[in-house]
Amino acid sequence: MGGAARLSHLGVIRVAGEDAAKFLHGQLTQDFALLDMQHARLAAHLSVKGRMLASFIAFKRSDTELLLVCARELLAPTLKRLSMFVMRSKARLTDATGDYALYGLMGDAARAVLPADGAPWAKADLGEASVVQLYPADGQPRALWLAPAGAAAPQGAPLDESLWLWSEVRSGVATLTAPVAEAFVPQMLNYESVGGVNFKKGCYPGQEVVARSQFRGTLKRRTYLAHARADLTVGAEVFAEGDAEQPVGTVVQAAAAPGGGVDALVSLQTAAAGGALHVGAVPLTLQPLPYALLEDI
Repeated sequence: MGGAARLSHLGVIRVAGEDAAKFLHGQLTQDFALLDMQHARLAAHLSVKGRMLASFIAFKRSDTELLLVCARELLAPTLKRLSMFVMRSKARLTDATGDYALYGLMGDAARAVLPADGAPWAKADLGEASVVQLYPADGQPRALWLAPAGAAAPQGAPLDESLWLWSEVRSGVATLTAPVAEAFVPQMLNYESVGGVNFKKGCYPGQEVVARSQFRGTLKRRTYLAHARADLTVGAEVFAEGDAEQPVGTVVQAAAAPGGGVDALVSLQTAAAGGALHVGAVPLTLQPLPYALLEDI
């Protein structure tokens, strides 16, 4: 299974100006001061309480221009909120969704543009296009491809966007959407284990909560890969068997599986992960994550 899928569910924020990287460094969970042209960043924008308001794949198009790829439904409120903090920084934020075409590449289509020894969040510029290596799904390489609108599309068989969305779930790396905005600190989505948090950089909104969760052992939720036989709604509550009153988790992301049923990412209380779980009348079966959780920083 592989090919190129046009991604209509994502949007693009452009951050331009000589202070663009410095501005993002002070607002998001990742290090942008040291970002080069060969790498991208997975990052989150947080409330002062450490809750995720949006997540991004971010990278440089030039020394003075960075692009933030996020869920399109969160773009407008995120753009408005981030713009409030620009103040005297020489940075301008705009909605650049219409200026670019976004594709997800999987299988042979991804292999054709990725280095054989590349790692997630590596980035390359191929002519007008920027290509970011993503976490694989079931052993299949994956990449995000962005180029100016009107540029030639990437090579590869057409891939239905629904299959791409399923691969996103199978990769184990969650993209925040509106139903679960402000529901999680980054570690509840395993962001510290997939390159979404830098614990050595300077201050950003919510940093104290993130650091306290990591270093004081207060984190009691993790994201798990799960399968269900019926449809699941993002934001739906997960319950443990025998307790229909107190939820133990939340559905973060879900997509129809080609073999039937639905695969999902669910953020759960770690203490509940070993027991029987359900969403409404639908049982959940947990499956192994495709990456190791970081035990130490």
